[in-house]
Amino acid sequence: MAIEQIKTAEISELLRKQITDFEKKVDVSEIGVTTYVGDGVAKIYGLDNAMSSELLEFPNNVVGMVLNLEEDAVGAVLFGEDKLVKEGDIVKRTGKIMVTPVGEAMIGRVVDAIGRPIDGKGPIHTTETRKVEVVAPGIIKRQPVSAPLQTGLKAIDAMIPIGRGQRELIIGDRQIGKTAILIDTIINQKGGDVICIYCSVGQRRPAVVRLVNTLEKYGAMEHTIVVVATASEPAPMQYIAPYVACAMGEYFRDKGRDAFIGYDDLTKQAYAYRQLSLLLRRPPAREAYPGDVFYLHSRLLERACKLSNEEGGGSLTAIPVIETQAGDISGYIPTNVISITDGQIFLESELFYGGVRPAINVGLSVSRVGGAAQIKAMKQIAGMLRLDLAQYRELAAFAQFASDLDKATRLQLERGIRMVELLKQDECVPMPADEQIMLIFAGTQGFLDDVPIEAIKAFEEGFLRYIRAEKQDLKKEIMAKKTIDDDMRNKITEAVTTFKKTFQP
Repeated sequence: MAIEQIKTAEISELLRKQITDFEKKVDVSEIGVTTYVGDGVAKIYGLDNAMSSELLEFPNNVVGMVLNLEEDAVGAVLFGEDKLVKEGDIVKRTGKIMVTPVGEAMIGRVVDAIGRPIDGKGPIHTTETRKVEVVAPGIIKRQPVSAPLQTGLKAIDAMIPIGRGQRELIIGDRQIGKTAILIDTIINQKGGDVICIYCSVGQRRPAVVRLVNTLEKYGAMEHTIVVVATASEPAPMQYIAPYVACAMGEYFRDKGRDAFIGYDDLTKQAYAYRQLSLLLRRPPAREAYPGDVFYLHSRLLERACKLSNEEGGGSLTAIPVIETQAGDISGYIPTNVISITDGQIFLESELFYGGVRPAINVGLSVSRVGGAAQIKAMKQIAGMLRLDLAQYRELAAFAQFASDLDKATRLQLERGIRMVELLKQDECVPMPADEQIMLIFAGTQGFLDDVPIEAIKAFEEGFLRYIRAEKQDLKKEIMAKKTIDDDMRNKITEAVTTFKKTFQP
């Protein structure tokens, strides 16, 4: 009898425990049903309380994000293989807004458009996340741009300077060196205090692999994060990648550090967004883009700024890239982004194929705030360079038809030809600011006027070797003073004339 009572007690205790556990396992979640799926988008019926930009759980570990809120359904984009989702599948709300992993552990890694590593170096050990879509800092939280972001390119640092916290557009036709400017800028930050993020949108995978190999070769991956959404990936990945990259940069900005981000390129993001919008049945506007395509880029680029000292004083510098068709900068997307940014660097096909690299058209290129951040010494010696080169272009076009030119015009043409030669620069060899200052000083002060045009490159290489070997003190003094007084002017003049005596063209 006693044994039976023990058994009964054990059974009742077991039942009680199972009932308790069962109550704990009850999963209450709002669910919907997929009514349409294809081309990276899905329509879901039944998620009445879903929020815009909320994450959704689809079967087979596919994640989606709400983009459209309609009366009887929601439209979502899928960050994953849409073939794994089918009509009739159950979809769950998560109640979470989309976030991306951020932090120090991301540096040196290559990740996909939602922050997952794709470089074969194992998982990224970070616990920190940030919202992908946030409101840009208000005007009270910002301060004027005051420090330069050196690209290492003579033509840009001298004539179209970029400040930390600025938004400077690179615009031009395909295959004329837009990406090369971004890569040189990233390489030039080696050993500095700027964290770089390179966001690749819609490029071919082999091109991205080559680019990462180049960064590794020059030791630039040590301070760089690469975010990739290749041309072979679905449109939602190409749409979200720039926002994810921006959130990673904001992590460093909000820690009081300086970050730089290159979006390569936003034309492809606009194409992807147009595709998603049309699939989600949003009404098309000009060129089939949705009406909010301006907001697509403005809410991204407004997040780049220089924070006030009360907010930590960090900065996020954005250099977006836009591709033009046959040099037409008056197109819809180019004019949109030009109006959002603080200036543009316009690359011209004619110059590129004429051997001018980087192929910058100084007449159409401008930096609206970088001059305030430019090193004073550079401003002193290159202040009139942009205007002089623009005038040289006009004169060169006129001189083709004029047989007899006065002496002043001939001198201006000769000086212009030499300055164009001096500003040419090979890829992946960015130049320190002190060396740029001395070289441009030699050009603008007329020391190269009697050097044959074909010998300008040899003069530059020889002069750089000379100052690196003999004038290290002068280089340090230029960067310490950051201004050119009479004493400094005499020292640079002496260095140029001393080298010139030994130079054999």
